[in-house]
Amino acid sequence: MLKTGIYVDAENIRLCGGYGMRYDVLVELAGVGKSVLLRANSYLAEDRARTKEDAEYRQKLYRYHEVLRQCGFRVIKKYVKHFVDDEGILTTKANADMDLAIDALHQARNLDRVILLTGDGDFIRLVLALQNMGCRVEVIGFKYVSSELKEAADSYLSGYLIPGLLPIQAPPGENRQRGIPINYNPDRGFGFMRYYRLRPEGLIPESVFFHCSKAADVNDAMFLDTSQIFEFTIVKNPDNNSRTEAWDIRALDG
Repeated sequence: MLKTGIYVDAENIRLCGGYGMRYDVLVELAGVGKSVLLRANSYLAEDRARTKEDAEYRQKLYRYHEVLRQCGFRVIKKYVKHFVDDEGILTTKANADMDLAIDALHQARNLDRVILLTGDGDFIRLVLALQNMGCRVEVIGFKYVSSELKEAADSYLSGYLIPGLLPIQAPPGENRQRGIPINYNPDRGFGFMRYYRLRPEGLIPESVFFHCSKAADVNDAMFLDTSQIFEFTIVKNPDNNSRTEAWDIRALDG
């Protein structure tokens, strides 16, 4: 069994497209296949001054922390610090990078696999150090992910592509998915969307046919970009022998 640890740079994820991320799905992801979750840490910011003064903020924040703990995560708080510069401009800072890196390095002695959720390129050195300790490092991010961080990791996967990690708003019963275009033929206007299913054996890639006529405000260049993420509905086309196809294709911003 692969002993797995999850480390979430929660502020980076929240600010870079991952607001509303489901921590229970992370736990499920870490436990599929030949893997067992050993450590799960989330590093969050808390404004102590606001916590004392704003009851609504305090209740929402602590309720959120409790949800994470119920999912099996240890919550590590980094308190926000306020600074006033020479021009009188107030800035805030709550950086948990050091805490995450130190914890991961210490705990990796008992791990085989580390799932790191961040897009911050400052973690490249940590990724390399963990790999040198024998750990496989898998990075998950949303928007604005460092290209160097992606290259350093053993694998990178957009959080948008992990089923349920960031829920899709769709009418009940509609099979809405997120995926990336593959094998697109611009001359004929068709290709395939690759998406994933979360199964007991792991993340399983699947593909579905699409035609560009089912996409609004999308050009060929976007379909030729295999990093571009799309949302689409999987349907059976009654005019084409009930073949499964992707309809209502929309590019995901960012």
